Amino acid sequence: MTDPREHAEAMPHNLESEQALLGALLVDSNAFERVPDHLRGEHFYEPLHGLIYDEIAKAVMSGGRAEPALLTDALAHVPAFKEAGGIAYLLDLFEKAPPTFSAGDYARSVHDHAIRRDLIRIGGEMAATAADPSASAKEHLERAEGALFSLAETGEQAKGVCTFAEALEGALAQAQAAFSRDGKLTGLATELVDLGQKVGGLHPSDLLILAGRPSMGKTALATNIAFNAARHYRGEVQPDGTVKTLAGGRVFFGSLEMSAEQLALRIIADRTGISSDRIRKGHVSREEMQRMLDVRAELGAIPLHIDPTGGINIAKLCARARRHHRKHGIDLIVIDYLQLITTDHQKGGNRVQEVSQITGALKALAKELNVPVIALSQLSRQVETRDDKRPQLSDLRESGSIEQDADVVMFVYREAYYLGRAEPTEGTEKHLKWQEDMERAHGQAEVIIGKQRHGPIGTVKLSFDEDTTRFGNLAREQDYQAAGPRYSFGGEG
Repeated sequence: MTDPREHAEAMPHNLESEQALLGALLVDSNAFERVPDHLRGEHFYEPLHGLIYDEIAKAVMSGGRAEPALLTDALAHVPAFKEAGGIAYLLDLFEKAPPTFSAGDYARSVHDHAIRRDLIRIGGEMAATAADPSASAKEHLERAEGALFSLAETGEQAKGVCTFAEALEGALAQAQAAFSRDGKLTGLATELVDLGQKVGGLHPSDLLILAGRPSMGKTALATNIAFNAARHYRGEVQPDGTVKTLAGGRVFFGSLEMSAEQLALRIIADRTGISSDRIRKGHVSREEMQRMLDVRAELGAIPLHIDPTGGINIAKLCARARRHHRKHGIDLIVIDYLQLITTDHQKGGNRVQEVSQITGALKALAKELNVPVIALSQLSRQVETRDDKRPQLSDLRESGSIEQDADVVMFVYREAYYLGRAEPTEGTEKHLKWQEDMERAHGQAEVIIGKQRHGPIGTVKLSFDEDTTRFGNLAREQDYQAAGPRYSFGGEG
């Protein structure tokens, strides 16, 4: 009988751990429950061990038992299995098996050594390709970073199966939090009261799509929500060293279209009441400049982190969010916007499939990190061809997968925007009617909820100030004015 250990090389490995794990599983298939879900045959150093493990996993997952005789039939065609001694090798593993309760420890050892080998492989590839002049240093760095990010995510533990009693505890905890919280919301508050009441706040694990035509204010509204969450963040360190969010939230804002400075400028403009256009052109007074400096001191420490990487791949975007979550914690993710995310598909491929991959990955990310994800989306031009330009679900670009994966789909619509570009000839009856419509629509915006998996659909009206490009609570605007300046946000987006 040939022992695979004779072929061991210098790469990190522990063949004894591999054999001990396989032996434990051969003795008791129930020990498979102690093995982490992420362990695969490819993680074994000895290829034969990987094949044996995969056959054991296949047998257990199908409800059978991993017995040496059955495995021998499955591996009979493998030359390496014959060379190792066939069933005699399996029986040897069986006889030398450690106590089955230690299966989890041996499995973690196998995986740990696999990660170490991958690190050496990635390091070697980085060294070998770094001198290639056909790619820039930045491209080499991005490839290396992507490979390391992917490796860092290997073995992330998924949540185990929970009992219904545990699920009840979680649901009642949310209900208790809603009961004790002002506004009775179970999710993260938006400060847009009517919108918050309609959707119940932003719920963990939900994917929310915020869509609209250009200049409707998608980015502005998303920035408003993100900023308000970060501004009101309050956390408490737990005994285990983790931080529990008590109010507001820590925000990861993936801005694929605008720079971090542009987003910050919008927040400064709205917070100070100074037009962003005047700020950009330098048409501000000394007193206004001081107000901006005061705002910087006030808002500099809020947990709003902006990733302005444009044209990023969906896998890398998710990896960056996971890494940020590990380092800083995340309570809300905002992506602006969906159509600017790329995939591994070649150019000219099926964009519907690409968007399906993107929305599926974002929904999976929301569930994995247990945070709401707001993804902005463009609408197709067919909106402009209708008399009533209020968006609907079919207007979403590549709408099938977006509509399917999203828990909530919201559309931003401003009637005054379209009316202002369709002024009839002055002095006519149409012009009088147009003036009436403009007066009715002036200062208003709508958020149309076209889909909500766990609640009603409908329309929420917000205030909109064209001079300051500001969204707010329409019916409660006087309350905000009486209380002093409040943060809301609007603008083209």
